[in-house]
Amino acid sequence: MRFMFMVRSAHGGPPTPALMEAMHKLAQREIKAGRMLDDGGLMPLAMGAQVNVARNQVTVIDGPFAEAKEVVGGYAIFELPNKEAAVASAVEFMQLHAEFMPGWEGTCEVRAMAGSETKPG
Repeated sequence: MRFMFMVRSAHGGPPTPALMEAMHKLAQREIKAGRMLDDGGLMPLAMGAQVNVARNQVTVIDGPFAEAKEVVGGYAIFELPNKEAAVASAVEFMQLHAEFMPGWEGTCEVRAMAGSETKPG
């Protein structure tokens, strides 16, 4: 099954160098094992846009977004056998944040990708 991990936080700054190094080592291990298929950090909100639909009208708002309390800072896509393995992987990843960036608070949302349960692997 494929899972997408999305990391959300109200913390506005970039990861510390120590956290970046720890995440890189974990990512390299997971890529080498064939479990991590893709990952990436996201640029600041000021460089983004929101495209909204309300009352049948499409509007575009350039960042930054004053109403944003939490933002998605990065994502990863994994091929894992089940939800339990995905949650265990997310726990390991978030433990790096607790260890290498004290005071940081955030959430790693783990979501199965639609249709992935029928793909071989």
